[in-house]
Amino acid sequence: MTDSTTKANSSEPGAGANNKRWHYMPELPLGVSPLFKAPPEPLAIGLWFMRGWLPLSERSIILSLAAVSWFFFHPALIRCQVFQFDWIAQIFIRNLLLMLLVAGGLHLYLYVYRKQGDQRRYDARPLVQRSRVFTFKNQVWDNMFWSCASGVTVWSGYEALMMWALANGYAPMLDMPGDLPWLLLLIFLVPIWETFYFYLIHRMLHWPPLYRRVHYLHHRNTNVGPWSGLSMHPLEHLIYLGSVFIHWLVPANPLLIIFHLQYFTLSAATTHAGFEGILIDGKKRLALGTFHHQMHHRFFECNYGGLEIPWDKWMGSFHDGTPQSHREFLTRRKAKSG
Repeated sequence: MTDSTTKANSSEPGAGANNKRWHYMPELPLGVSPLFKAPPEPLAIGLWFMRGWLPLSERSIILSLAAVSWFFFHPALIRCQVFQFDWIAQIFIRNLLLMLLVAGGLHLYLYVYRKQGDQRRYDARPLVQRSRVFTFKNQVWDNMFWSCASGVTVWSGYEALMMWALANGYAPMLDMPGDLPWLLLLIFLVPIWETFYFYLIHRMLHWPPLYRRVHYLHHRNTNVGPWSGLSMHPLEHLIYLGSVFIHWLVPANPLLIIFHLQYFTLSAATTHAGFEGILIDGKKRLALGTFHHQMHHRFFECNYGGLEIPWDKWMGSFHDGTPQSHREFLTRRKAKSG
């Protein structure tokens, strides 16, 4: 790390923990949610959820985008009783524009116009521009292609399928306004379900036969940017976004389906931004990429899940970012390879 980099980070949280692997590190050790602590800590749990939703967060922004999508850019549910090209294309075009807005906007802001330079950037290495590892020999073009051509297509296809199921009564529907409390609760639980589901499928995707044929495509991104989040093999998109099929059993309505899928897709762009957050006047105003998952892309065999449900701590694959935790990780990896 250069002297200029050290000086640039010296006033930021976690700067003292910087090492040769990282340009920026947050306060360590990383902590998981208090949801499963014993005895329960209601105040800590309340603060955890409050920070996740208010006043401005990726969750509140995506929920707002879902509401706007539903009210202004979604086909009437009665049209969805029969599969037709026009309303399915309407969903696809809207979703493509949303991905361009979120992933494309973050990429332009952080990587093209570099509005905050490398402040709060975990890995300051440039995104790859010339490498045969990537489609088109370019990391960003590769990520954009797989995110849009495969990711948005599967996203839109699953959304169309769920709207068809709701419209025809094949999937249970929430009755508004009577079921409004249930709708709010289910919206609140989507991020927790994402963490639960993601860990399980992610460990499966690291099974060597699936990793070599499917998950390797996502892991070509050892350093990530906003377009990396949804850059996956088509089979991985089918598995990852298959989380929405829980609503064949758990009642939903169009807003909940839209939010569920937008949370799984658009938050993939924000959590892979490569920066801890958006800075305005030197202060973090919007949290973005998590160091927890950034380490997974660098080291592969740790931090398979999220922080809401501490799967990694329970299963012995948690890396909290500290030197001690890294030594333990290296010992586990050596034992596994041996």
